[in-house]
Amino acid sequence: MTGRLAGKVALVTGAGGGIGQGIARRFAAEGAKVGVLDVHAAGVQQTMDQLHDENAIPLVCDLRDPDQVRDAVAQLRTAFGPINVVVNNAAVMPAGRLHETALDDWDRVFDVNVRGAYLVCREVIPDMIANGGGSIIHMASITGVLGLPGIAAYSATKGALIALTQAMSTDYAPLGIRVNAVSPGTIDSPMLHDFLAQQRDPAARRAEFDAMHPIGRVGTIDEVANVFVFLASDEASLVTGANYRVDGGLSVKGEQPQD
Repeated sequence: MTGRLAGKVALVTGAGGGIGQGIARRFAAEGAKVGVLDVHAAGVQQTMDQLHDENAIPLVCDLRDPDQVRDAVAQLRTAFGPINVVVNNAAVMPAGRLHETALDDWDRVFDVNVRGAYLVCREVIPDMIANGGGSIIHMASITGVLGLPGIAAYSATKGALIALTQAMSTDYAPLGIRVNAVSPGTIDSPMLHDFLAQQRDPAARRAEFDAMHPIGRVGTIDEVANVFVFLASDEASLVTGANYRVDGGLSVKGEQPQD
């Protein structure tokens, strides 16, 4: 790798598997010191085992608990110094239309996906202000842009993160803090694999997902991680308030007029 993130201290939430694990792996490979945060201790350890890097620290944390978030941020700061990159990736995704979504599920998805991002940013931003800036990247989704069926609560949280990105970018740009979002389409990840395993014909359903994307296939974890590396790096010094759609053209297709 090229050391594009040398000198960066990054906190990656939801890093115990899937895209979050891929981002943590790429950040470490590019020279960043990484806080690997997840609610699942086994997932955190699995990611740490993949990094094989003394410049990473495991952080088992429930993002719904402000005290745990504060402690996790303090551990990372103590280990490596002030945090200048944050990836708010942790998320849960209950299925269902709005009237089918239990109140507990609605509250949980907002607590993790949106309130968790708020709690992390609240703890980290003072460091960024004191040290002249940083980069905050929210993991959004094309579900926050397009109306896709059966995931109302999840879509609402991702739309909220996109709006939050724009608001935060305006507030913090004068202080050197860049705030951006990334909105993946369907990604070849454990979440997709688990979904396909429950289908009557997994191969046919996978083919449908591939065909949905104008590029002809779903994306890969590395393709998403590439964008996070760019946004975390100094190469993106002029980029703030953006929402990068990493979806093989799916969102553009979805916005075209239908015959």
